[in-house]
Amino acid sequence: MIILIVIVVVLVAYVGMTYNGFVTLKNRVKEAWSDIEVQMKRRYDLIPNLVETVKGYAAHESGTLEKVIQARNIAMAPHADMKEVAKSENMLTGALKSIFALSENYPDLKANQNFMELQRELRDTEDKIQAARRFYNANVLALNTKAEMFPSNIIANAFNFQKAEFFELGEEEQEAKKAVKVQF
Repeated sequence: MIILIVIVVVLVAYVGMTYNGFVTLKNRVKEAWSDIEVQMKRRYDLIPNLVETVKGYAAHESGTLEKVIQARNIAMAPHADMKEVAKSENMLTGALKSIFALSENYPDLKANQNFMELQRELRDTEDKIQAARRFYNANVLALNTKAEMFPSNIIANAFNFQKAEFFELGEEEQEAKKAVKVQF
């Protein structure tokens, strides 16, 4: 009888600890996603200032500027799942790169302090977004691994803990990473 009680106590303790582990991982994934959203919001707020600065120097490049604004608006719109968010964010990243490439054709723009500060802020924000993505994906990996491994997968299924989606790079961003060329 004592052995049966000990087994039940150990089993209940395991279920409780595993459940709490899932709750912790789920909340870490939410926190990590929140960090990404904060950095994306910061980027969204910087883009109109960057576009206005560029407009003064490159008024006839309106197509590039319109693409950036359109990409920003798409990225800010609500999305159904992580794949849509990643796709719109990757599109915005590509559009921003086109503005920085455009600055190469306008020496006065490159020398403009406001433009340089906005460019620095956006690059800093992009770095923070990348770090937040890595943090998010690390937490998703931990959650998904625990949800798939035996015997914790039994607890995950019993309490309906869902696997999370990774924030993945789009094709454009993967290509851009292969052929990065920086000029000053």
